[in-house]
Amino acid sequence: MKIKQIAAYCMCIFLMGSFVSNADTMVTPPDGFGKRPLTMIVPFGSGGGSDQLARAMAKAMGEVAGLDFQVVNKPGGGGTSAIPDFMLAPADGYTVLEHIDNAISAYAAGDISENPAVDWIPLCMTQITFSQIYIRGDEDRFTDWASFEAHAKANPGAVSMANLGKIGSMELVVMDQLQSALGIEINQIAYDKPAERYGALIGGHVDVLFEQPGDVRSFLDSGEMKPILTIFGERPSVFADVPTHQEVGADFEALTRFRGFYVKNGVPDEIVAFLSDACAAGFNTDDYQEFNRSKYMHLIDSFRDTEGSIALINDAVKTYQEMYKILGIGN
Repeated sequence: MKIKQIAAYCMCIFLMGSFVSNADTMVTPPDGFGKRPLTMIVPFGSGGGSDQLARAMAKAMGEVAGLDFQVVNKPGGGGTSAIPDFMLAPADGYTVLEHIDNAISAYAAGDISENPAVDWIPLCMTQITFSQIYIRGDEDRFTDWASFEAHAKANPGAVSMANLGKIGSMELVVMDQLQSALGIEINQIAYDKPAERYGALIGGHVDVLFEQPGDVRSFLDSGEMKPILTIFGERPSVFADVPTHQEVGADFEALTRFRGFYVKNGVPDEIVAFLSDACAAGFNTDDYQEFNRSKYMHLIDSFRDTEGSIALINDAVKTYQEMYKILGIGN
């Protein structure tokens, strides 16, 4: 009898401990907020990295804050077409914009007037990652960077790349730097929708793809795509056999992709604080951490709170503006 009582007591203590632990991760909304679904705007098409991130974070924030999100994809303009809809929404916290560093480069180039560090309030950044160049898994004209570079030099302008963004985007700035450093010429073909970019490579409509590894993880696992160059300062352990841009002779500091979440400036402070806390708590859930690991996002310290996000944005704006002067881009 005593043994059963002790066991029951221990189980009760265990369950109480579990309840307290879970309660500690919950974020309480301000009175009256969150009674209806929030809209999360994604500036790119379904299935890509931004869409996957938005849906993973919407789920995580729902778990820790009891929020419901409607995810709305608004592709176009290299990520800028969604901005007017976001800016026209009421500053009540019910509209959240997921965006990437292309918004920062667009502001630095003068393509948009909204400063993401001033006109928007960054709730958090939850992904920072590097880019790579990919070929088809069954490509036989070139099998690694050295053979691809030789092919590109032998066929100037005839080699094509599926890419994203307008002039001045991270992707195109990096490619400008790479081509200039190595003396190669690659025809950049822009696709706003991820499925179109990936299909263009796999279907043989382009020769190579510029993308982040987490976004094409399923294609890497299936062998349909293969990385031949990593745009980063060092070889990540999971891509130890892939050279970096610096190793092949392109001596420049690599720009990274970063993704985060914003509300409009003017949202009440208590709602901003709540959503920021929900973003941080969602980032730390087991499911979201597993999502980031599955996308190779654990290789760089990815989280930034509001203050850290503003610093990241301001630094990026300065970097882009300096590059644009060199490249003759922007106003």
